[in-house]
Amino acid sequence: MARFNKIYAGPFTEATPQVQERVCTAAILPGTALIESGANFAQAGANALTKVYVAQDNYLALKGVDDAWPANDRIIGMELIDDQFFNVRIATGTNVVRGVTQLTTAASGKFAVATTGQRVIAIAEETYSNSSGSDQLVRVRVARNQLAAA
Repeated sequence: MARFNKIYAGPFTEATPQVQERVCTAAILPGTALIESGANFAQAGANALTKVYVAQDNYLALKGVDDAWPANDRIIGMELIDDQFFNVRIATGTNVVRGVTQLTTAASGKFAVATTGQRVIAIAEETYSNSSGSDQLVRVRVARNQLAAA
């Protein structure tokens, strides 16, 4: 069961993020990273260096954050905007510290701790030790494109 019930986390006083709707050939879990692939979306790979979107929950079909978008469906990808919060998916065993942990993308489209020289896409906005045994959503804020510190 997810810790959060929405991917876009606010603040509610800001304009909601811009979204793109595109077909994706893979089944996608909300909170995972997407990249553009021609006219479609694809699941982001490890250390994605292109523009990254976050898959939104499928509220149009009344689905939750743990319900995957079906393969070959039109999905919603949210553009990451400064000063706004998103809940992104991390793998079990991943530990994050608020304001310290820098995240990039893993091969599975989930977010992972960035290592030296990797592109930093987001910074953790909560401290959480994912020992739950399943992937979880964690609150993040978009990083200004930078490389992970040594």
